[in-house]
Amino acid sequence: MCNLYSLTKGQQAIRDLAGAMRDVSGNLPLFPGVFPDYAAPIVRNAPDGVRELSLARWGMPSPVFALKGRNSEPGVTNVRNVASPHRPRWLSVESRWAVARSSHAECAGRRLTS
Repeated sequence: MCNLYSLTKGQQAIRDLAGAMRDVSGNLPLFPGVFPDYAAPIVRNAPDGVRELSLARWGMPSPVFALKGRNSEPGVTNVRNVASPHRPRWLSVESRWAVARSSHAECAGRRLTS
């Protein structure tokens, strides 16, 4: 996942594109900038099997070994080692969802200039 994306389409457009049968997201505004740990719309298969439009914070909890000596949970946004013993529960089918976006920026290791 990128570290910044935007969503400038309405929720009806998201429901139509994703075939979401249920909407539990409330009245969504447009999202000109979504960063890690922000709540944003997602489409997922709910536990009862219905595809739904919902809100979720995105990112992944940091592994325990990375938190030693820290008081906060910074989380990670890009997983490069899916074989890590920390990752299996977060890579399961229940934790997968689609992110609706209008545009994204992949800025890892690069400075963007205008």
